[in-house]
Amino acid sequence: MQKQTTGKRLTGVVVPIGALRGKGNMGVGEFPDLADFAALCAKMRLGLIQLLPVNDTGYESSPYSSLTAFGLHPLYLRIEDLDEYKNTPAALREKIAGAGRDFEKEARFSHHQILGTKMEILRGIYSTNKAEIAKRASGGGKLSAWIEKNPWIKEYAVYRRLKEANGEKSWREWPEHRLASAADIEALWKDEKLREEHLFWAWLQEALDTQFARAAGAVAEAGIVLEGDLPILMNEDSCDVWAHPELFNQELSAGAPPDMYSPEGQNWGFPIYDWKAQAGDNYAWWRKRIAAAAKYYQAYRIDHVLGFFRIWASSRSDYSSALGRFVPYVPITTGDLQKLGFDKSRIHWASYPHIPTGELWDALRSNWGDLFNEAEIAAAANKIFAKALDRINDEELWLFKKKIKGEKDIDALGLHPAIRCYLFKAWHNRIFLEYQKGKFFPVWYFRDSRAYNTLSEEEKRKLEELLEKRRIKSEKIWQAEGKKLLSVLSESSDMLPCAEDLGAVPDCVPRVLAGLKILGLRVVRWFRRWDREGQPYVPFEEYPELSVCTPAVHDSSTVREWWEREVNQEQFAGFIGVPSLPRVYNPGAAKTILLKTATARSRFRVFQIQDLLHLSNKWYSPEPASERINVPGTSNELNWTYRLPAKIDEIGKDKDLIRSVAELCKVKPAKKRPV
Repeated sequence: MQKQTTGKRLTGVVVPIGALRGKGNMGVGEFPDLADFAALCAKMRLGLIQLLPVNDTGYESSPYSSLTAFGLHPLYLRIEDLDEYKNTPAALREKIAGAGRDFEKEARFSHHQILGTKMEILRGIYSTNKAEIAKRASGGGKLSAWIEKNPWIKEYAVYRRLKEANGEKSWREWPEHRLASAADIEALWKDEKLREEHLFWAWLQEALDTQFARAAGAVAEAGIVLEGDLPILMNEDSCDVWAHPELFNQELSAGAPPDMYSPEGQNWGFPIYDWKAQAGDNYAWWRKRIAAAAKYYQAYRIDHVLGFFRIWASSRSDYSSALGRFVPYVPITTGDLQKLGFDKSRIHWASYPHIPTGELWDALRSNWGDLFNEAEIAAAANKIFAKALDRINDEELWLFKKKIKGEKDIDALGLHPAIRCYLFKAWHNRIFLEYQKGKFFPVWYFRDSRAYNTLSEEEKRKLEELLEKRRIKSEKIWQAEGKKLLSVLSESSDMLPCAEDLGAVPDCVPRVLAGLKILGLRVVRWFRRWDREGQPYVPFEEYPELSVCTPAVHDSSTVREWWEREVNQEQFAGFIGVPSLPRVYNPGAAKTILLKTATARSRFRVFQIQDLLHLSNKWYSPEPASERINVPGTSNELNWTYRLPAKIDEIGKDKDLIRSVAELCKVKPAKKRPV
């Protein structure tokens, strides 16, 4: 299925593979379930199925924290469909059946527990059949041919064997093989003593590839476009970073700048790319990655597309990304600041946090005044001064000790949590981050800093003018960088690229995406005129054709939870022209909101499976929050473990649901209003 096919106006559904409840899976969705789900979608007249990432993440449940850019997740393998299953001993078959019965009872799936059980069973099946598998891996055999077509499997198998041998620890903690050249990896792969173990991982990936390709073929036969999801970044603890460190800058940690939802920004802990190094071989790693995805998909979502223009990067010494910076960026230089009239001492004042004695005392008294007397507070103050700060001559002013490079160093001092929090904020209190000698970046909250508020109005004006010049100059670089990199992705396959372009979006991004015919993302609740009074929603007839419209994403609440707990109901009801919407969400409200959303002029209109299920009163969970896929910034057993409320075939019997979704798919785009 080529790009011209995905030029059609389509209505689709977003679902994680793990959420699917098939006829006999082990408590988690498996690749073969996708074929049955596609049959259900065809009955509903849906034209697109969008998946979350399906690469191997090991025991990490987030699909955006992958161990490999190429290998698929063993969690999604159907054991009973393996060729070797027929030789499985009765005791092991009973274990498989028992595990299926036990895990199937759970409302959410246990990623760690199910994966552990599956891997144990797969080891048993492999052990029983290893002689036959070894034959297939010899010259001319099926597995041998597959390995030859998928050369990435060698470094993946070596990496997975080493990771498992080291108790699943990060490669950075391994006692040996932390650094391994291509020749080292090849030698380990060819080591006959290790061959059996390496073939286990190759056999596993061949089986996953076979099952996923077969399922993807069934989706295509149903006349449905299958859209994948490519996370832009790789986990630091991944096969790719371990085997190809030259492609990454591991000194910096990628993330997102502060916003209304994450006031200290997001620090994902992933290394950023060394694009200059990748250009050396014409981005071969990315081209291979796109080619691997094209085996299954006709379209793909580019996660965090802004990162191809510029990435927000933080020091490895910080937890947050409040002191992050854009890479690339035309820096403010010492010379620039001197032209503004800043001498050496004022540059230092603007670039390094200065803490007044009285402010620290006030922080202690406000936090501890009700619990400790003045002498105890004084003792605490002396401890802080001794451990964290150095006095500036005889002034009542302090600097952080030179040994402190970031929040992690402050944390390591073992101070009271309240004081640690205060020192974190103090650490951020500056106009500029001097990230290299003589090179500066404006801190995100620099206008709130102590140093900025000591500037005269004329100095502030000149500084703002300088920053605007740097932004304009940097944006030209971002535009060229984004166009170059996204052109590489676009030309590397016939898949249709769709961009996740949320966040602080530079003006150049929509221009580049439109020029390359890449679909942007428009999330209804966030697609608003933020600079206007009342922050009105953008009318559906003004959505660009080159876009994907959706009312909710995997990192947000469902439409139901949003409607009942988050949105200004009167404002949104007025926007869609239905002031009588009920305050408590029900199938009627769902139908009204989703039908209105479907009028967007976007090429694709996609809905989370949970939001479509709410068109029927049969599939409502008692607690709306339990239907979420992920809550960003939290770590718990619920994230990424959502399951359908019933099996696919049972949902397929819901005629009201099928009729309502089919009606949604027939909606015509809203007509543009005359100017």
